[in-house]
Amino acid sequence: MPIDATQPYDDQNIFAKILRGEIPNRTVYEDEWALAFHDINPQAPDHVLVIPKGAYVCWDDFSAKASDAEIAGFTRAVGHVARELGLVEPGYRLLANTGFDAHQEVPHLHVHIFGGKPLGPMLVR
Repeated sequence: MPIDATQPYDDQNIFAKILRGEIPNRTVYEDEWALAFHDINPQAPDHVLVIPKGAYVCWDDFSAKASDAEIAGFTRAVGHVARELGLVEPGYRLLANTGFDAHQEVPHLHVHIFGGKPLGPMLVR
């Protein structure tokens, strides 16, 4: 069910539980700023989620409240994962949904990295 991105952070969301070690995941990468893991319902041959370790609902919340170090660390983690998965060539897609209209389902910022096949157009009208 899509969420309202203007709501306060809910520390019982599934990604918060993953960060606390309460729910297992298939970790791809982890550092002090981010955790990357395989999506449980992959939409492409390579489908990894990257989440910041801080409590941010969405991209808007993160960009407004995160420290410069958090923003740089998270951005570098996304790039690192794409490189480690060998996706830079032939290409990959990043997706971060924010709010109801974008169908954000988990109220914790997450970036999807898709790759491993031609992905087609971004949106179909």
